[in-house]
Order: sequence, then C-alpha cells, then structure tokens
Amino acid sequence: MQIEHTEEIGKVFTTLTVINRADQIRAKDGTISPEEVRSVTLSNVLVDTGATTLCLPKNLVAKLGLELQKEVDVATAMGIGKARIYRDATILLSGREGTFECLELPGGSDALLGVIPLEALGLEPDLKNQKLKVLPISPTETYLTIL
Repeated sequence: MQIEHTEEIGKVFTTLTVINRADQIRAKDGTISPEEVRSVTLSNVLVDTGATTLCLPKNLVAKLGLELQKEVDVATAMGIGKARIYRDATILLSGREGTFECLELPGGSDALLGVIPLEALGLEPDLKNQKLKVLPISPTETYLTIL
C-alpha cells in the first residue's frame, strides 16, 4: 500500500501599516503636525483572495478617523448585508505604498487584505510557502502592464 503525501496549502498572514491619507495631506500643508497623523501597524493580517479590498474592524476605522464614502450591499458568508466603505486608507506593505478604499467589518473582526490592494501593490500570495511574493518592478521586468 502506498501512502500519498499531500502538502498542506496554508494561509498567508502579513504585517502592514495603515495611515489616514487625509492626515498625511494636512501634515504636508502644515495644518497639523506630523505627529498628529493617525496610523496603525497591524500584524497577522489575513491575505484573503476572497475579499475585494482592505477590510478593517470598526474600532480601527474609528481610530484612524477615515472619512465615510458610502454604504453598500456586500456578500458575506452569512448572506447579503450592509457595510460602510471609507476613503483614503494608505497601506504600507513590503516596501510598497498605495491608497485604497476600506470596508468596515463588524466589531471584533480581524483585518483582511483583499485582491485590489494586492494587485495594485504588485503582491501575490504564495500559499505553498505561506508568504507574500513581491512582484518585480524594474526597467527590464515589471508587474505593471498597459496593453
């Protein structure tokens, strides 16, 4: 009898920093001091290819002071529900930076990093090695395309 060895495909977790982009702009123009820019560094953020965008719990959205953009219907494991989308969440991750919408999760939920920020930042989940792969961006090879 032959025993088949199958490798487990794992989850990918990462550490990232989220900054209030509006605060960054105010600090740049001198309206507030750089120390007043609200930000959080989060560890063990699940990279979730089933999520569309950055998803943060209600308490972190409030701590960052993000501006409400709109309320939308979202598909969740429990069916269709309402969620709020906030604007101007800057993500710093793996030496890359971008500003994205942020979906507010119900209180107590863990942060999730979805596919739109991953693709925009040139990051790809490597499930086998349980890490994020940084895609190239150089004069000879780049993940950015215009076809």
